[in-house]
Amino acid sequence: MNVFCFGGRCFFWAAVLQIVAAGAFAQTWKPEKQIEIVIGTSAGGPQDRMGRAVQRVLQEKKLVTMPVNVVNKAGGGGAVALNYLNQHTGDGHFMQVNALAMLTNHITGKSTIGPGDVTPLAMMGAEYVGITVRAESPWKTGKDVIEQLKKDPASLSVAVGTALGNATHLSFVLAMKAGGVDIKKLKTVVFGSGGDSMTALLGGHVDIAASAPSAMLSQVQAGKMRIIVIGAPARLGGELAKIPTWKEVGVNSAFELWRGLAGPKAMSRAQVQYWDAALGSLVKTDEWKKELVENQVENIYKNSADTARQWKAEYDEVKTVLTELGLAR
Repeated sequence: MNVFCFGGRCFFWAAVLQIVAAGAFAQTWKPEKQIEIVIGTSAGGPQDRMGRAVQRVLQEKKLVTMPVNVVNKAGGGGAVALNYLNQHTGDGHFMQVNALAMLTNHITGKSTIGPGDVTPLAMMGAEYVGITVRAESPWKTGKDVIEQLKKDPASLSVAVGTALGNATHLSFVLAMKAGGVDIKKLKTVVFGSGGDSMTALLGGHVDIAASAPSAMLSQVQAGKMRIIVIGAPARLGGELAKIPTWKEVGVNSAFELWRGLAGPKAMSRAQVQYWDAALGSLVKTDEWKKELVENQVENIYKNSADTARQWKAEYDEVKTVLTELGLAR
């Protein structure tokens, strides 16, 4: 009988071999080839800027030992990028910058890939939807808008971009629902971008616009528009510091236009732990903090486990609202 003794304790060789095997299995993982950050939009948009910022900081701070490349796979509201990501099942060298569209496209049937089909890695940053009016508008506060729409939900036309059921639309609808407005009767007008919404608002074609403030700030600074309320959980800083939140005007609503990172399905625990450590270090750097400030993005970092929990809870919340609006599949 083969017995191994150490420190006054003895083990059968079979048990020793099991321990050794378990230790080998638990070894840490690190990249061995080029890392790809996949972007589901064209170059220049918010997701692209986020991905390239992650690339820069990972390399400049030497948080990874392999080169990092950004690959744009635009199309299908992010579905092309998700399909490409999952061609690399279990490979920790690939990650995708994603947003709420990953959830909403799955709920509305635009994509067959949802949050359960990828590996959540991190929440990296967020903007919040503001309600903007023309400078001469009679609507002075978010409460004014709520009270008007409670009386007649179709009395104000609301610009949203870029599709019904997307993050901008949902943020507005959830605030209206929390304020007691009949959301099925809202008069929403879809535009191709935040810039298109701004143009329509300036031209008097819509009464209010729901958009990330970054799309409207130039006109606000020029005195042509006012942002009257924002869907953040607390007051923001910088140029948005004077804008009250929905909660401050008595409406219990806050909703993030978040950007996160996901890996392909079936990544190993060791791979996920590697990216938890690398991304956790990245968000603490001065370089990353500067990137967020320059792009007017809030730091909402969450690790892989917390990201998975948020995506699950948000999926259920969003599905309820989209079902009520008749947009769920």
